[in-house]
Amino acid sequence: MKDVEKTSVERDNSSKRMRRRKRMMNVYGLIVVILVITAGVTICYTFLFNIDKIRVSGVSDEYTAQDIVDASGIKRGDNLLRLDRKKSEQAILDKLLYVETAVIDKKFPTGLEITVSACIPAFNVSYDNGVLLVSQKGKILADNGKGSLVQGLPIIYGYEPAENQPGKIITCENEHKAEAFRELTASIVADPEKNITSVDMSDEFSIIVNYGSGSVFRMGNWTDVEYKLDLAAAVMEDSSVKGKKGYLTMVGKNQCSFRTTDEPAEIPGTGINVPGTSPTQQSGENIPGQDEIFDEYNNRTTTQAVTDAPYDQGDQSYDGGYSDYDYSGGDDYGYGDEYGYSDDRNYDGYDYGYDYDYGQDYVG
Repeated sequence: MKDVEKTSVERDNSSKRMRRRKRMMNVYGLIVVILVITAGVTICYTFLFNIDKIRVSGVSDEYTAQDIVDASGIKRGDNLLRLDRKKSEQAILDKLLYVETAVIDKKFPTGLEITVSACIPAFNVSYDNGVLLVSQKGKILADNGKGSLVQGLPIIYGYEPAENQPGKIITCENEHKAEAFRELTASIVADPEKNITSVDMSDEFSIIVNYGSGSVFRMGNWTDVEYKLDLAAAVMEDSSVKGKKGYLTMVGKNQCSFRTTDEPAEIPGTGINVPGTSPTQQSGENIPGQDEIFDEYNNRTTTQAVTDAPYDQGDQSYDGGYSDYDYSGGDDYGYGDEYGYSDDRNYDGYDYGYDYDYGQDYVG
């Protein structure tokens, strides 16, 4: 009997089984990992990070901590991971008229903090059907009807609000007026010492600002409002102007004149009168060449001024906290004192806000 030669079939089958088993182990491992992750996420979103303490801080004279928590819609046992902060913040603002801002912070593992600030009435906004009472940040607090003004607050005329519903942020479909309103209100809130009593923006190309001192500022168009207000404030604080009532007028892009009379004075040889609202095109930009004409006029030397009119003071430098202001003083063609200021700085605006550190703990 012949010997039977054995083959390696069994060995080949064993190798295939091992590779197949290894692949299955990898699949099983992946499934286990997925199941563990799923279980972990499920536990986190159901059993862990559930709210058991809510802290309310900030200032609100009108509402209690319980009122604020109820308005947010947040309850004890709600999961921090599933909480939509923005939605809850907006709910507070919508439901509580006299809350200006609401910020919700998650305090892991089980805490939550709600910080609110109270609305501060700041402006009367006059419109066709009445007067809106508006907060510092533009929230409509009340529609007071025709002729009902809150005394002591600045009055804005000609804004044309798009809606008058209390609780909403005031808006305007006219983009130019909307831009001017934002900068005006921000500047007034940031510096109440400006003592602005009313603003007429019926014509966005010729905005007029009235001050408690009795002075009137012809600002011109809607652009660079905060910069213009700062420039006018600097003029009124100058020792030669302070305490006087008069008319301020933007001349070009970076100059402001002050006169004690409203009568126009023509610049010889130009056909242009000062003061008065700077001529503008419908685009809101100054007429080409106007700035150069005014610059030449306001920067005259003593010798040049005397040849045209009684003008006996030379250029003087002024430093009132800003740089590059120049003015020329004297009697301008018999119409009253005039002071022209120029400012070449860049204006970056103001940052302002209110921080409150009072708090109440609320455990639901």
